[in-house]
Amino acid sequence: QVPPGRCSLFDPAFSAQETAALGQLGLRLLPDNEEGKHDIEGSATLFYMVHCGKALYNNLLWRNWSAGALSKMVIIGNSFKGIEERLLSRILERDYSYIAKVLKGTEEVALPAHPRYLDTFNDTSVHWFPVQKLKELSPEVWDFAEEPTYQHCDNLEIIRKEDRADRQSPDRSLQ
Repeated sequence: QVPPGRCSLFDPAFSAQETAALGQLGLRLLPDNEEGKHDIEGSATLFYMVHCGKALYNNLLWRNWSAGALSKMVIIGNSFKGIEERLLSRILERDYSYIAKVLKGTEEVALPAHPRYLDTFNDTSVHWFPVQKLKELSPEVWDFAEEPTYQHCDNLEIIRKEDRADRQSPDRSLQ
């Protein structure tokens, strides 16, 4: 069992009331919007990222882009296979290159869909990255580790740091 203080949470949409309740439960709330760029710092880590945007998964993979780090991660979230099937390969490789590069090093098992929630929880999978599969990827896969910028993406499906700051700061133009 994982002690509550070892569980870190973040959602840019948490209200003050939700934040207070989670804190009272002893859970650790990450203070900043990392945009999914959370470094596991060598610790085995489970990420629960159901219904997150592709950029969040891509950013998480980028931040931990080594066989050693990825092999210590498990992600419960949207199916990477489903992402691959729904996107044109050139878009996947251009905009979400870390998802594209890790596909062959990923084990993925779909979670069963609940009959009551077929329209919402129908694409959830557990992903893990066996070190042996990661080592079988070509060495070039690991060479390019540039931070993703998403210059060509119209809809990132994430709340950016600057987006959240803009919503919280007063609009000076109205004064």
